[in-house]
Amino acid sequence: MKKRIATSERILEASRRIFNEKGYVATTLTEIAAAIGISQGNLTYHFPTKRDLARRLISDARQQSQARRAAIRPAAIANDYVEHLLFAMDLTWNNRFALRNRTQLNEVLEIPNSETEFSADFSELYQLVCRIQKENMFRRDFETDLQKLARSLWIVSRYWMDYLREFEGLEKITWADQERGIEQHFIVLLPCLTASARKKFNDALAKRSRRLESE
Repeated sequence: MKKRIATSERILEASRRIFNEKGYVATTLTEIAAAIGISQGNLTYHFPTKRDLARRLISDARQQSQARRAAIRPAAIANDYVEHLLFAMDLTWNNRFALRNRTQLNEVLEIPNSETEFSADFSELYQLVCRIQKENMFRRDFETDLQKLARSLWIVSRYWMDYLREFEGLEKITWADQERGIEQHFIVLLPCLTASARKKFNDALAKRSRRLESE
């Protein structure tokens, strides 16, 4: 028997999709309600304003990220690194409306500064880079500040969609475009690694990608 999805969840999913497609400002409650075939009154019963919808979506994304970090159980470094990267890129993709003019949107929604969440994400990435060093996966002639390397890698992931809009002029970004960001991230990382380490990371990415395709 097919599980019935609660109206509030249907509203949130439609809101996320339309916010991502059109942007927060250009989206109306009327079109969100129409997208799932309910009245605007029914929608506002669950979420009185558009701000409430956006705040809930952003809050859910933060909680999802926090829950993942709390549940982490270290495994092979290549697998852990790929899981971190793909989770971050997927979360960014699914909530890309929140990253458009982030500062202005946070002011409109009166959302507390999100730098704490960004710091936690960077800290996780930095710890993964430190694990790569501890496992002697960097080339012998590799010499750089690990924090600077982690910062460069984080910037590629975090600001990839900004690059697509500002330098490639893309308004509608597809998952294929987002996958190019994953490739770009690895272009920064892989040359720093030994040949055997590069193979482990490439294998981990290929395995994870196959699993995503089968889901």
